[in-house]
Amino acid sequence: MLSQAAVPDRTYRFSILHTNDEHGHFWFNDQGEYGLAAQKTLMDTLRYDIQAKGGGALILSAGDVNTGVPESDELDAEPDIRGMNLIGYDAMTLGKNEFDKPLDVLRKQEKWAKFPFLAANVYQKSSGQRMFKPWAVFKRMGLKIAVLGLITPDTARLSNPAGLNDIEFRDPISEAQKAVAELRASEKPDVIVALTHLGYYADGKHGSNAPGDVTLARSLPKGTIDMIVGGHSHDAVCMEKENVSVKNYQPGQPCQPDKQNGVWIMQADKWGKYVGRGDFTYRNGEISLESYQLVSVNLKHKIKNMDGSETWLTWQEAIPKNTAMMKLLMPYQKRAETKLKINVGSAEGVFEGENEKVRFEQTNLGQLILRAQMAHTHADFAVMSGGGIRTSLKPGKLTWRDLLQVQPFGNQVVSVPLTGAEIKKYLAVVANLKPDSGGFAQFANVSLVADGSTVSDVQINGQPIDDKQTYRMATNSFNAAGGDGYPRLDNHAGYVNSGDVDAQVLRAWINAHSPIKASDYMPEDEIIHLTESQIKARDKAAEKSRKRSYPKMILAWIWS
Repeated sequence: MLSQAAVPDRTYRFSILHTNDEHGHFWFNDQGEYGLAAQKTLMDTLRYDIQAKGGGALILSAGDVNTGVPESDELDAEPDIRGMNLIGYDAMTLGKNEFDKPLDVLRKQEKWAKFPFLAANVYQKSSGQRMFKPWAVFKRMGLKIAVLGLITPDTARLSNPAGLNDIEFRDPISEAQKAVAELRASEKPDVIVALTHLGYYADGKHGSNAPGDVTLARSLPKGTIDMIVGGHSHDAVCMEKENVSVKNYQPGQPCQPDKQNGVWIMQADKWGKYVGRGDFTYRNGEISLESYQLVSVNLKHKIKNMDGSETWLTWQEAIPKNTAMMKLLMPYQKRAETKLKINVGSAEGVFEGENEKVRFEQTNLGQLILRAQMAHTHADFAVMSGGGIRTSLKPGKLTWRDLLQVQPFGNQVVSVPLTGAEIKKYLAVVANLKPDSGGFAQFANVSLVADGSTVSDVQINGQPIDDKQTYRMATNSFNAAGGDGYPRLDNHAGYVNSGDVDAQVLRAWINAHSPIKASDYMPEDEIIHLTESQIKARDKAAEKSRKRSYPKMILAWIWS
């Protein structure tokens, strides 16, 4: 269906410039990488180049501007959003971390922004109405381009459930079809871009996560949407071959986005490390990709010099920082720095908190955090989801900023008394949440064997658990409210919210125990996850045991 905007037999040029998952990185890091000042220079350069070639550009963000850098978190991401205004972003879809804080904070951010926050599948439960603008329509060089926002339904379990009582995240696939039908009837766009925060999962294999961009593209009738600009999974989406993406993408390498069911799928890593640029042509309803690249924003690599010293070199040509942006952001940075550079202790060795660790295995940082919470609540053991740990602690002096980077969500430390029987039921759920998900559990002072659905050999403080005895468990308010798919505990008799924020509890522990030694917190294989082959071997041995015992039972009955 051709709209009134496009003229038949005329070729239109347009480009998509996109970022995602900035997570508070409005300022450059210690090596001078990324940051909105350099991004502003780059966006201006790319936009002028597109215009010089007869095209028009759209600048889009695929969400998660919030949460990750203390300077931003302290200021409710105001510097990020005002910086995006200066760059000239046209639209942003909501990410899950936009719901970390109360809804009134998000509404305040909407007022700061000079671009729309989009989400077609977020509804108010009480009214049944959409809570945010579902789409925005733009004209570029005579072409009508619609941008439709979609957010992962996993937000309901990944963000704090306490603030989501009247919010519903509906299925993005059915809501996309519904919204596109409304959009075509009312606006008749030439091009439809799905701006999503769903995640990219190669070949649609999303595991325990909600379905992502590949599934969306495959599930919609062909021609429903033209392209997807995504976020959430922090991927540089560059394809090696069909359904296989490049691993460990390096700046400057060629990049080809995925294409599923005629839909281009793009994503630009995280933190503003890259700006994605897709150049397209439109003619008589047909859209062609002319070129695509991920342009790195002052990303650097370390080299060793002949004298043994180390130097950081940019992968590609260095991008100067825009002076107007620096003038805008500097006061925010300085205001937050004075609060954050306070020394809180020191560490000997690395405390592992990266995603590839805390979402797959027990780590010493998980132990450190949970021991602090156990001591604070006088608990017998502690549990939390690995997704609540956002980065590692490095050796040396530790500042308040370091701790807020590890635990940026402001969750409160809580505790609850549970019987041994209740604990077994609880652990059967949380210990069997799959790796590579935010819910993957970190434990302290508990040992067990998990087989994917049940747990066995459960011990607390080295002793077998007693079904009738009561134990106190420490956790955080997010998990206690059902976050990350954990059983809800905040309505349990005896539940106590300490009122103290998790990062503050960690700070008190480090103050009292510095220097903290990484070796003192190393897990000792207390948590065992059986593999499929181990489960089969166990079940086979149990079956043999039952067969052997059956004749003995008969003989014993006859003898008696």
